[in-house]
Amino acid sequence: MSRQPTVEVKQLHKSFVQRGPWPWSPERRIHALKGVDMQLWPGQVLAVVGQSGSGKTTLARIVLGLEELSEGQVLIEGRRWDTMGEAERHRYRIHYQYVPQDAMAALDPQQTSLEHVAETLRVLGGNGRAEARKKGEEMLVRLGLSERFHALPREMSGGEQRRVTLARVLALAPRLVVADEPTSGLDPQRRQEVLRDLVGNLPTEAACMLVTHNMAAAKRWCTHAVVMLDGWIIETFDPQNDMPVHPYSKLLFDPWSAPLPGTSLATEGCPFRDDCPLVEGSDPDRCRVMPSLMATDHHDGRVACHQLASTDPSPGAALDATGSTNPSDPQSSGSPIPNPQPRGES
Repeated sequence: MSRQPTVEVKQLHKSFVQRGPWPWSPERRIHALKGVDMQLWPGQVLAVVGQSGSGKTTLARIVLGLEELSEGQVLIEGRRWDTMGEAERHRYRIHYQYVPQDAMAALDPQQTSLEHVAETLRVLGGNGRAEARKKGEEMLVRLGLSERFHALPREMSGGEQRRVTLARVLALAPRLVVADEPTSGLDPQRRQEVLRDLVGNLPTEAACMLVTHNMAAAKRWCTHAVVMLDGWIIETFDPQNDMPVHPYSKLLFDPWSAPLPGTSLATEGCPFRDDCPLVEGSDPDRCRVMPSLMATDHHDGRVACHQLASTDPSPGAALDATGSTNPSDPQSSGSPIPNPQPRGES
């Protein structure tokens, strides 16, 4: 595997100004990301999980330059992406692809599924008309759409629309795929099919960032996971082999294991401290300061919690932001994803 991360995010901050409905309404600054550090390595499939408003989609869009950051750095394959102009970014766009949440809105209502994929291959891939059509047909067949070459978006099911958006992305053999809730609104069976099509057809060393609310999907399809809360990354771990230990993460992955949170988050220090069971019997003032991600004795990842930090004072092996001790070693990049099985059409 490459010794260079596909994506490296350093101290990323993003804030918005929220205005009220009237001209005289006061403005309020919303801090969507608060000093996020993250690395995504070739061959990794990273789940970015958290409740709505945690900053997942903002992080994903900033990584690809679809939104501008307020502070920090974004590097893709070693290049400063955040300072690069769009004209310069254009020549790299073929390698860094985005799967939107709303597939229907991303499709042209007057184009068939094959026309969507072929046009992408011509415009971004530089393929000739005949070659683009041939590659488009091959990709649609791989995704179970061999009988839907000439279907318009309004004639497709929700799952078929999602697979057409995947075909447009995967046909380009990208090195980075950022997927924002690609299974939103689908029934459980279709969700698994779409994720199998996405992960199972990624190029060998492609990196994938999967924004999701579906914890079962993160466990099954992703080699690494980061949990976000109120603009912070609060835990990183291997979802296939380890269980999260931060009380908020446990609540997401196993709702029966932790008490339900209150109606609001703390505005100072750890945002979960008002509902955290670990605060009892400890020094509550420590939780008024947001901790950085630290090694823990419970798994090989990191956790932003004073109570769960490692008791071993030795620095040990350096961890990247996805929890890998040696990302250049394929064995440290998490468990292998399930092998996709041949599938029929649906």
